Amino acid sequence: MNKELIINSSGEGVEIALLEDKQLVELHYEHGQAQFAVGDLYLGKIKKLMPGLNAAFIDVGFEKDAFLHYTDLSPYFRSLLKFTQLSIQGNTEWNHDFGKFKNEEEIIKTGKITEVIQGKPEILVQILKEPISSKGPRLSCEISLPGRFVVVTPFNDVVAISRKIHSADERKRLQKIVESVKPKNFGVIVRTAAEGKNLAELQADIQDLEKTWTSIQINLKNSKPPQIILSEQDKTTSILRDLLSESFQKVIINDKKLATETREYIAKIAPEQEEIVQFHQTTNSVFDQYGVSKQVKASFGKTVNLEGGSYLIIEHTEALHVIDVNSGTRSGDVGQEQNALTTNLEAAKEIARQLRLRDLGGIIIVDFIDMKLPENRKRLYEAMEEFMQHDRAKHTVLPISKFGLLQITRQRLRPELKISTTEVCPSCSGTGKIGPSILITDEIGKDFKYLVNQGHRSLELHVHPILAAFLTKGRFFNSIVWKWYWTYKAKVKIISDANSPITHYHFIDRKTEEMIKL
Repeated sequence: MNKELIINSSGEGVEIALLEDKQLVELHYEHGQAQFAVGDLYLGKIKKLMPGLNAAFIDVGFEKDAFLHYTDLSPYFRSLLKFTQLSIQGNTEWNHDFGKFKNEEEIIKTGKITEVIQGKPEILVQILKEPISSKGPRLSCEISLPGRFVVVTPFNDVVAISRKIHSADERKRLQKIVESVKPKNFGVIVRTAAEGKNLAELQADIQDLEKTWTSIQINLKNSKPPQIILSEQDKTTSILRDLLSESFQKVIINDKKLATETREYIAKIAPEQEEIVQFHQTTNSVFDQYGVSKQVKASFGKTVNLEGGSYLIIEHTEALHVIDVNSGTRSGDVGQEQNALTTNLEAAKEIARQLRLRDLGGIIIVDFIDMKLPENRKRLYEAMEEFMQHDRAKHTVLPISKFGLLQITRQRLRPELKISTTEVCPSCSGTGKIGPSILITDEIGKDFKYLVNQGHRSLELHVHPILAAFLTKGRFFNSIVWKWYWTYKAKVKIISDANSPITHYHFIDRKTEEMIKL
């Protein structure tokens, strides 16, 4: 599978598109002042304990207090609380020697939050879920610092290996390496990307995360809540950190500075792939150039059309997402059962993509076309699981019920990505009426005459292709453009713009390359 990362940087932020075999599968938006992103560390202050919920509300600077449940406190909560208080005071006991720290008593899984937290202390927390709808962020005290090959979890000595590494010998090798190089009182989760990596690569990754932990302590010194202590990496580097592999063919960026920074980051984590970063220099939109814009328009909205003529209807309610599979114009001579299976398999592949692309979370109910044969329902279920394997979010797929419904639960970490694919008509502004189209060339001619009289002698006229064809039609000296030339003694270059509304137009001064306001 060939992967490409297309990055469009603008004044409003950064748009990131992940393509797999030229097909858009993930879309991320990173705004310049984005806060409360998953993974960010904050120094918060407990505002209210809720014994009935066995939870606490924490002030981290968001308009609504964040939510911290007892089950997210971590067994090492007392150690984290002590670490936070000593670091705020600037205690030197912690500096660069984590082995000196003695773990406090672990908390039990079935305890009460009022037994663990007294008063309203300051505490280091990590964003577990971004603010969604009317809810504030959800927090965790199980601090984790992700690297490329490992994830470090302070205050415990456990080494865990990703379940996706199936070889017993490889698991033992990685366990032995990590245990020999990890700092004391640090747990390490070995990621799937670590498979086949040597001692030096794993040790370098752990040492980088150890430095990050030290910087957290430094940032905590003299801090007052609410305050951000450590921000997660920007989306570009975090995606590359998690996904970069030999299957990545290109990282294309339209911002020179960002391209340089990304190239430096890849040179650090995978020097052999440094050359995959390319700077997009042409004036064309990078999303248009690589077909991202068109795929976005085709993939979002209530209805999603599939290649075989079938289509999906995607509805959102407060409690869950519902996806209905319709056969549409698909027909075949193979029989109703086989036709239903073919349609459902095509729909399953697209549904797996839609879940990633829109970042749908919570409960998803899929109403597939009814199939009578149990073996076909089993085949569809297995195919759905296979299509979901590339999804990084935690998810569960249940077998198809006797009603033909398939249930999926998918981890919800951030708000669903919603993009409106409908547009207000720029010609009528939604009224359903426009001025008389027969007069459009007269209006353009009057504006052209005015600009020529104002001293503009080198102009471009940007219009819809249909209008461009009308202005230039006819023999060499019979077109409207040439009539303007003979009348006003000035030339205008017609530029065909497919994105322009059919009755709209604008002039650009070719010397200054600026649009002229009329």
